[in-house]
Amino acid sequence: MSEPANLPAVKEPIPETEAPPGTLWSRMKADPQYAPEHLALEAVRRLGPEAAQWAERTRLDHPGITPDELADLAVRRFTTLARISGAVSGATGLPGAVLDVGVLAWTQSRMTLHIAASYGLDPAATERASDLLVLQRVHKVAETARLALGVAAGRERASRFFTDVAGRPITGVMLKLTVRLAQMAGIRAGRRVFAKIIPGAAVILGTWVNSAATKDLAKRARERFSRA
Repeated sequence: MSEPANLPAVKEPIPETEAPPGTLWSRMKADPQYAPEHLALEAVRRLGPEAAQWAERTRLDHPGITPDELADLAVRRFTTLARISGAVSGATGLPGAVLDVGVLAWTQSRMTLHIAASYGLDPAATERASDLLVLQRVHKVAETARLALGVAAGRERASRFFTDVAGRPITGVMLKLTVRLAQMAGIRAGRRVFAKIIPGAAVILGTWVNSAATKDLAKRARERFSRA
């Protein structure tokens, strides 16, 4: 959807992009198969209230702003952040690959929750976690997403980030985590996902790849939440 010509200039109180918190990294590394579910649960807990406050403040500052205009602001902001998220870690090898796709998935989840708030839905409601997983194509339907979220919630536990878990080789754990987070972020080009593993290779997520995946997710989120 194109931005309306009369879209107001808003001083948005959205914080600058940030990586997922350290406790979430630990949970995802300890349980990489359910990394998207752990990320979705934490995003709703941590970012849902932020999205609700943003939508409320913006409506108060701009009476009459439409849901579509509000969603435009969120999409524009977080698409810009997605373009630069691949450079956040500055790390190489598997740790850099994990950080890159994790930051992108986190930024996309933040955007999706802001879009939900734009259309009057509670971004901190528990069902938003299953919405995230369906919209990000981790699961096809909400029922299976909810089941997986229940499993992940029951398995949450702390462990040191990038340390060995249950005797498994650390490289294998990180590789699985990278694949699962890349899937969540909509990055399916294998060569791009693993570019950072090879010394001297190009940056894992180019601005075009990040932007295209994020815009595609934004379109699906707007279609879903505008009909809710």
